[in-house]
Amino acid sequence: MQQKVQGLNKEFKRKDVSRLRNLIKGKTGASTSSQIGYNTKEEDHKEGDVWKEGRKTWTIKNGIKQTVSKLDVIKKEVFMPLSCPCCNRIMKKRLDKPNYKIHKKCFDCVIDFEAKLKNKGEYEDYIKKLKVKNSLDIVNEMESYLLDAINTTNSGYVSEDGVVERWVGGVDKKKMTKEITEAAQIRRESVEKELNDEKGA
Repeated sequence: MQQKVQGLNKEFKRKDVSRLRNLIKGKTGASTSSQIGYNTKEEDHKEGDVWKEGRKTWTIKNGIKQTVSKLDVIKKEVFMPLSCPCCNRIMKKRLDKPNYKIHKKCFDCVIDFEAKLKNKGEYEDYIKKLKVKNSLDIVNEMESYLLDAINTTNSGYVSEDGVVERWVGGVDKKKMTKEITEAAQIRRESVEKELNDEKGA
């Protein structure tokens, strides 16, 4: 005969007792019931390991299991970390963010780096390379913007009255695309030639 404890409306089952026994012994992950016919394959992974499980790719970073996303590379480029990768100081100054976007360092580390370049006499070349890289980035962005503008469809227009107007004609997309890519290539070559001429001088 089972006795009911006052205040308990539910009887303890064998599974509940096993669970409490495991908790008291410190075996928090131990099973409370036996299962027949199915075993999961257990693999031990270390820090930095990458493996596939189901449809996802997993890794261990700082002791935590997490998924690996295709966007992780982009996130590293876009998001600024809390501390500087060079000096490990917290990046909270106003000029840390713009300097991290360009140099991947805090403002203080950039100042130290540029001071060392000035002492070696390499600062002028460094500034020229930065200007060339900036010019090439501007050319690439303009080319991308213009190609996107050409490839957007503008065959129709909805007026204020809600009437859809269809337009005939427009630009020759193939011709314009060719002209834009050629002009961008000419500008890239011009920028690189300027850099080479300055190196030779």
